[in-house]
Amino acid sequence: MSDIPFEGEIEINPGIVDEVAPQLRRIVAPNPSPFTFKGTCSYIVGRGQVAIVDPGPAIHAHIAALLEAVDRERVTHIVVTHTHRDHSPAAVAIREATGAPIVGCGPHRPFRSWLEGESRPSESGVDRDYRPDVEMADGDMVTGPDWTLTAVATPGHTANHLAFALAETKALLSGDHVMAWSTTVVAPPDGSMAAYMASLARLQARTDAIYWPGHGGPVRDPQSFLRGLIQHRRQREAAILGRIEAGDSSIAAIVAALYKTLNPALRPAAALSVFAHIEDLLARGLVLAEGAPTLTALYRPNSS
Repeated sequence: MSDIPFEGEIEINPGIVDEVAPQLRRIVAPNPSPFTFKGTCSYIVGRGQVAIVDPGPAIHAHIAALLEAVDRERVTHIVVTHTHRDHSPAAVAIREATGAPIVGCGPHRPFRSWLEGESRPSESGVDRDYRPDVEMADGDMVTGPDWTLTAVATPGHTANHLAFALAETKALLSGDHVMAWSTTVVAPPDGSMAAYMASLARLQARTDAIYWPGHGGPVRDPQSFLRGLIQHRRQREAAILGRIEAGDSSIAAIVAALYKTLNPALRPAAALSVFAHIEDLLARGLVLAEGAPTLTALYRPNSS
């Protein structure tokens, strides 16, 4: 279905400090799962005066590993890409230990409100307690000796998602917007397929040489990878529209037809991804909903 050259590093060891590039160290949290791969990647930017990007989940061992790694350095910023519980909760403990401000994305917000009668999947993945000391917007920067992080607005996975460009090495810390091991979950109402596709197109206009994502190994050929992601999403959209035209009126039926070999644990996420595509198709007038568009609504092609 996809020409995306997914890749993952064989050696990703939770708790170990890996110097993955100049001015960049990575520590992977011990929270592996079908949604997080081998764990959340936290990054330490710089030397001496450093920023910690995506401090990760509130797991004591991971927080301790980060603090040990910067024990002889001064943490000047705690930077957060988005407010999922595998990325942001440890920020509070690290702020308490170091005095550094939490900066980056704003508090969690959905793209739209829940609709009346809409079935709600678990919201346990959202960090609703997150409050930054400084909310960054597109183009805002934080700096240290020999490093600069610039916010790049990349909504889609979440409405508040930011990536961060490390200018000195032409790298992009891409959070969960682009990952080399899997496609990104885009789950309404917190996610938006239209916004996600627009953010991919925006990255195509940039010249970053490598991406360091929130899970898995680096994306070493970003432009080729972005083309593959966009092609994959367009193929998925065409397949969903094809199933609706063939008479599959429910999201459950579409998922059963298109994700036959998928890990059962990922089927709810697949349903949300299909829903995100359907929301985009609805907005473009290609399909119609019977009643309010929800996970359990019925859909049909717009033949007018």
